[in-house]
Amino acid sequence: MAINKAMRAALKALSYPDLDIKKNYKLERQVINIAKHHYFKPFYQTWDHEVSVGGHSIPVRIFQPKGFEPVGLLVFFHGGGWVTGNIDSYDKVCTNMARITRHIVVSVDYRLAPEYPFPAAPEDCYAVTREIFMDTALLGIEQDRITLIGDSAGGNLAAAVSLMARDRGEFLPRRQILIYPAAYNDHHPESSPFDSIRENGTDFLLTSKRICDYMDLYCSSPEDRTNPYFAPLLETDFSHQPDTLVITAEYDPLRDEGEEYGRKLRQAGNKVFIHRVSDALHGFFSLPPHFIHVRHSYEWIIPFLTGGVPGTSPQEPEQPDSQE
Repeated sequence: MAINKAMRAALKALSYPDLDIKKNYKLERQVINIAKHHYFKPFYQTWDHEVSVGGHSIPVRIFQPKGFEPVGLLVFFHGGGWVTGNIDSYDKVCTNMARITRHIVVSVDYRLAPEYPFPAAPEDCYAVTREIFMDTALLGIEQDRITLIGDSAGGNLAAAVSLMARDRGEFLPRRQILIYPAAYNDHHPESSPFDSIRENGTDFLLTSKRICDYMDLYCSSPEDRTNPYFAPLLETDFSHQPDTLVITAEYDPLRDEGEEYGRKLRQAGNKVFIHRVSDALHGFFSLPPHFIHVRHSYEWIIPFLTGGVPGTSPQEPEQPDSQE
């Protein structure tokens, strides 16, 4: 496969050592946190907060750029395979997101596996989202201007929170943005129903083995793997979900399952846009915003947030709406 050399070199900076994740997940956390630390603070305001629920507190970091009135709020769930990443390692991503979209960004520091396996992460994300929706005076943003967003494992959590919100009936987000989300429960090349696992599951930033290892650490019992909040594609009722933007990467093993989740939502009557970023690898959204794939993603995200049409309607429902 041909892939842009500059893109490959840039994404190498996001990569992690080829460790045995199950034995070295704590070391991998340290490596990622150091590599992604935000040393130079741009002109923005942040403050830290905690949401108390079920006997523990969930840290969140709130980003609001200076110089303009926010037009909405993004509740952000970070990636990292439910095992790595935190609000510090995603500081740059959230800073840029707040500035580019002119939204307040609330980054959720949910509990990580394996110390806190499923369903700790989605329950934490739900609890923070619930607080924001149930008391809009906290940040001064009305419910219809609140959007859920996450990348990779965070995209999985955003989808799970939207399903939980519908099922529990306490609130329902109007929009969600799922960036190369994990949506299924089987990522073994020999048994996965998705070609992208076989086509892109080796030699790239994220491998099928690494996904399987993350999921092994994330689940607490075999029953977890059949839970739609663990793997949203296992849901049987995709109705009454938020307007959704799914962004995938061409050379990502998670590409096909993310796009399939978007199609399932669309078939159930939801408004859905699916955009595949050509010549991109998993993790590209953490690159600086001047990279072309990040810029193109925001060209879809911003119209979606403002109620516009981020792409043309698909000619073939089996294909993404757009491929750059």
